[in-house]
Amino acid sequence: MVAEDFITAKHTHWERLTQLIRAAQSNIVALQANDLQELGRLYRQATSDLAQARRDYPGHPVTVYLNDLVAQGHNAIYRERSSAVGKMRVYFLDLLPRTFRETFLFTLAAFLFFAIPAAVGWVIAARDPNQGLALMPGLEGAVADMRVNHEWWRDLNEDNASGATVILTNNIYVSFQAFIGGLSVGILSIYALYRNGLMLGVLSGAAQNLGFDDNLWGFVIAHGVVELSIIFMAGGAGLQLAWAILRPGLLSRRAALVAAARRAFILSGAIIMFLILAGLIEGFISPSFLPIWFKIFVAIASGALMYGYLFFTGRKRNRENPAEDISILRLEQA
Repeated sequence: MVAEDFITAKHTHWERLTQLIRAAQSNIVALQANDLQELGRLYRQATSDLAQARRDYPGHPVTVYLNDLVAQGHNAIYRERSSAVGKMRVYFLDLLPRTFRETFLFTLAAFLFFAIPAAVGWVIAARDPNQGLALMPGLEGAVADMRVNHEWWRDLNEDNASGATVILTNNIYVSFQAFIGGLSVGILSIYALYRNGLMLGVLSGAAQNLGFDDNLWGFVIAHGVVELSIIFMAGGAGLQLAWAILRPGLLSRRAALVAAARRAFILSGAIIMFLILAGLIEGFISPSFLPIWFKIFVAIASGALMYGYLFFTGRKRNRENPAEDISILRLEQA
């Protein structure tokens, strides 16, 4: 059965379930006994339909639609069932890493929007730093410091806590710009990725030309893996918002955007969590005089822990109740 036939055969039941869910969300105790029985029957059928859609149409918009529908049904029926600790456990051990994997193609696209300008900027600035500065104005002070072998980040050692705060604030700004930029149909997200990629490329290319590359990478290496990953994740969250606006599929544009906003909201937990980690590393370890082998170890260990968590956590979770994960958010339905 193709997806369109599956939708034609089932959509009447889904629409009726949506009506009952809305009534239950308003006042479930006001529902008649036969409506409650129908709600339970249609909810169980929808969970079965979701399992079939995940198996047969994993990349189709109908799977996202059913995932949200079942989540709404679970909210209406089991809203008082989970404890706060249980909700947090489900969120961190299943929902967050699984949502990252489901939206990974957008994260990969964000990486490309960052990496391509970075590569171009590196090639140009490595040949001539002045041409790199023409491509990315505003970096003249940093390049001038490179010419005199001044490691400006050492100033952070004077007040690590203050430095970490400044760095964290900057990382939040960049991530937020890439994240929320999806609402501009992705234009601001792409611009934030492009600009920061080009900046890194020009700086590292100029450092290569001026013989300052060991100094620069000695500073960047410890926090770079986590920090750049956060930018890609935030950019990916923004791009999937843009995709929902441009290509809503079978859903209305509003419904597709609400579903994408839920996924972006889920991913924001990882962004915040790893922003704090990157800020601490960049404020306390990166500008220090610790040996380079230790900074490389921090980079490898933090990256392995981060991606091990995101790619492998929650894969063996019992899926008898596929709505439990999204139900913990309980966003208001439009």
